Amino acid sequence: MHKRILYAGPLAVALLAGCQTTKSLTSAPQPVVETLGTTAVPAAEFAYVYRKNNSTAPEYGTKASVGEYLDLYTNFKLKVLEAEQRGLDTTRAFRQELEGYKQQLAQPYLTEKSVTDQLVREAYDRMGQEVNASHVLIRITPDADPKDTLVAYQKIVALRQRVTGGEDFGKVASETSEDPSARENGGKLGYFTAMQMVYPFESAAYKTKVGEVSQPVRTRFGYHLIKVNDMRQAQGEIKVAHLMIRATPGMPKADSVTAKKKIDELYARLKRQENWEKLVAQFSEDAGSAANGGELPPFGTGRMIPSFEESAFRLQNPGDLAAPVSTPYGWHIIKLIEKQPVAKFEDMEPSLKSKVSKDSRSELNRSAFLKRIRTENSFTENKASKDYVFTKADTALVNGRFRYTALPAPAKAGKTTGDNSLLFTIKDKPYLVKDFLTYAQQNQKARPGSEPRYTMQQLYDQYVDQQLTEYEKANLETKYEDYRMLVKEYRDGILLFQLMDEKVWSKAIEDTVGLQKFFTENQSKYQWGPRVQGTVVSAATARLLAQAQAQMKNGRYPVKNGVPATVAFRPGTADILKGAWSSLDRLASQLQADTTLNLVVTGRAKKGESAAVAKKRASNVVLYLTSKGVPARQLSPAAKTRTAADGSAQLALTGTNPAALEETLNAQNPLAIQITQRSFVKGDNKVMDGLLDRGPGSYPVQQDGRYYAVTIDKVLPAGPKTLADARGQATSDYQNYLEKQWITQLRDKYPVKLNQAEIDKLVTK
Repeated sequence: MHKRILYAGPLAVALLAGCQTTKSLTSAPQPVVETLGTTAVPAAEFAYVYRKNNSTAPEYGTKASVGEYLDLYTNFKLKVLEAEQRGLDTTRAFRQELEGYKQQLAQPYLTEKSVTDQLVREAYDRMGQEVNASHVLIRITPDADPKDTLVAYQKIVALRQRVTGGEDFGKVASETSEDPSARENGGKLGYFTAMQMVYPFESAAYKTKVGEVSQPVRTRFGYHLIKVNDMRQAQGEIKVAHLMIRATPGMPKADSVTAKKKIDELYARLKRQENWEKLVAQFSEDAGSAANGGELPPFGTGRMIPSFEESAFRLQNPGDLAAPVSTPYGWHIIKLIEKQPVAKFEDMEPSLKSKVSKDSRSELNRSAFLKRIRTENSFTENKASKDYVFTKADTALVNGRFRYTALPAPAKAGKTTGDNSLLFTIKDKPYLVKDFLTYAQQNQKARPGSEPRYTMQQLYDQYVDQQLTEYEKANLETKYEDYRMLVKEYRDGILLFQLMDEKVWSKAIEDTVGLQKFFTENQSKYQWGPRVQGTVVSAATARLLAQAQAQMKNGRYPVKNGVPATVAFRPGTADILKGAWSSLDRLASQLQADTTLNLVVTGRAKKGESAAVAKKRASNVVLYLTSKGVPARQLSPAAKTRTAADGSAQLALTGTNPAALEETLNAQNPLAIQITQRSFVKGDNKVMDGLLDRGPGSYPVQQDGRYYAVTIDKVLPAGPKTLADARGQATSDYQNYLEKQWITQLRDKYPVKLNQAEIDKLVTK
């Protein structure tokens, strides 16, 4: 049964744009579905929310569905009521937050969906330029609860403060962006043009100056920060053919080398004027294009893998070949067929209209919106007053120096025009001449060469449009039930978030005494089942498994990552060269971070040097590392010295962590070996699951095409978990406990009285 009560995120408002049903609200007493203390819950409100969140459920309209949902809704309303009683809805922070949401929620009601020439032209004009941008993404779904939306927004605002405060955008993107690719590319998106990104993102990118960072931008994917790196003239579209030899990132090194040799040989043959179609048909491993001479559909900026796209667009003349270029799919030789500049507007207009009609641009048709609300809100002008206003237009207005002083006195008896006369009405609301003239003074701009009356007309049109929009915004809650209910949902959701954080979420984390007490009282829920202590070694081949087992017998494994092979000294001395200090400093940090590591230093003497010099070199390396805080037990000079041409010291680092062995054995194939050493319970590892009842011992297993060596060191007894073992689950359970306890208190404070007659009206099955 659907239990989702609360609230879609701001972008879900877009779904309402096509269902703006006008409903007239009256002040007559409304039926109530229940009362909470002395507070009534309107039956229409509950019916609306129940229908909105459950109408697609199979159980919709059943007595059980209505009853269960009413119970959930009651608990929600009790929390909101408590927040109101505590005055949380009167704080400045709450009002600002809600106002921000209302501005977003209002947008679909202040636009039209119809396609316009303006939007088509905008899309075409943008296609004349390409933007290179990077972004940071904080994900939030379109139908997310307000509390989740609020958290996401606060995150993105904090990140913007970091990057505008001087932090590197790419570094912040790599560390924080929830676009998975950002870890590798620092949020870089490359070049793109109109119609390739979602509209809010596209608009923000085109409106942000090169080198600057946008304000937070909301799309259906979440909140973005956009940094514009560059902007250039559009490259148009290009048509190419390619010859491909597959080479994927995870393939064995030998196969990768072979693929590179193949592509280089093919490129050499093509440079010798061998037939393109013949070589493509014989050797290209792109089955989809090989039979057609390797031809690909035309593409523009942002449509292909960046390395492929950049190489293709560098080609100048039909028939030109690009040197082999690598992509995640393999190696490519690219041949230019033709370049196609951005087509004329007339040629693109039909396709652009089709595209624009299907995206959010259709919601931005402001002119159609204004035309509609003029009619709906009975906009009426007073022609005489308007003519009077236009008599005020002069060269001062054109030059941006128009001055107006409002007259406090009403118009004289019998005088039909003047500063206090009626200029126009929207419904029954009057707008006076003096209001507009004040607006004209505050919003005038110098328009050299313009005709004064035309300048006044522009200001007048702006003023009328603004007042029509503001009037519509002020009456949205009266005019549209969907909007009114959505604003209410957001309002209640913000209040709920504040109080739930105080009473449940943060309290469960911060109340360590209460959590421990709850855990102790419910210890029976947190028990270990059958489990064992052991090791699972998984290998791609039997040979690799045997190799891993042989090396694991030693218990210590070579560590290569971050370790310099040798340390250099001043010629003829045991003094460490300054150039080696930085690498030794990094090694010292590595040793301090992992106390299981051990370093053996072998001194080496050049021909003619004494063994004492070699020993001194080893000792000096050890002394240097101990001076940096490395414990002496992790360091040891080798028992014997060696001779070498360079008179250096050789370093050999070992550790007990099997991850080092994995790294060595996985050098060619990252999935060759996996080693897991820990305690296992049922469900942790499917291979170990089948052996949990076997007892201590070693067990070879072959399963799903891999080879396993499983060692069970000991069987661990079933018994109670510690709080550290079960903290995540215990904290979640404690939060549920606190919430139930709080709801019980709220039901005592605000007794719930149901109106069964209204409830039964919702039961249709």
